Amino acid sequence: MKVVILAGGFGTRIRDVSEDLPKPMIMIGDKPIIWHIMKYYSSYGFDDFIICLGYKGEKIRNYFLNYDTNNSDITLKIGGTSEIVIHEKNLKENWSITFAETGLHSMTGFRIKAIQKYIGDDENFFLTYGDGLSDVPIDELLSFHLNHKRTLTLTGVRPPGRFGEIVCTEDGVISEFNEKPQSTSGRINGGFFVCKTDVFRYIENDPNEVFEKFPMKRLVEAGELIQFNHDGFWQPMDTYREFLLLNEMYDNSIAPWTNWI
Repeated sequence: MKVVILAGGFGTRIRDVSEDLPKPMIMIGDKPIIWHIMKYYSSYGFDDFIICLGYKGEKIRNYFLNYDTNNSDITLKIGGTSEIVIHEKNLKENWSITFAETGLHSMTGFRIKAIQKYIGDDENFFLTYGDGLSDVPIDELLSFHLNHKRTLTLTGVRPPGRFGEIVCTEDGVISEFNEKPQSTSGRINGGFFVCKTDVFRYIENDPNEVFEKFPMKRLVEAGELIQFNHDGFWQPMDTYREFLLLNEMYDNSIAPWTNWI
């Protein structure tokens, strides 16, 4: 089962950290946040990733293309037939990564639509953003999704008030989805989704299609959007303050998402 990561946005609110990097490549400790997200899914046995590239996507691509050589002892032979010998790989990652160019200015819905051809025969796939961390139990999230048989399951978290609000019935079926209202209470979209491949039917093939707007409203109208509640750790990295917070947690070994350590 594949994990799709949206990693193409401009990340304008966190330019204080780095003007030269896309947000998914901003470091937490000695690894970019996208690596932490992938490592978290991998800890549950999901190692097949599709990364939706856009702004400075080459930075993400090149990081992983050089991952083996940058994290291992190597011997480089120069002259004649060049050769790189990697000595005793100590890497624990055994990942498959598809890098999909989904456009510089494309919105999230179009980026998701663009990777449909890479999902293959899977009936379901995970979807998340490349800038948020959580300790959401991925196995429980998937089980919830499969048991409820809806097209899209999103993770509802308790957030800062500047995010959008979800309204749902007692059994979790979402009846209203408001993206970033002026005031909010309750739960918001935490960005950890499970999708049936039917989700592509709800997305227009339009570069301006925002997944969190019209596709989700269509799913709500069809009764096909359901919420998995998560009361544990959830933290986006939208601001410099949040960048410092996540790094402080990681440096002090109190990062709830590092279940592989």
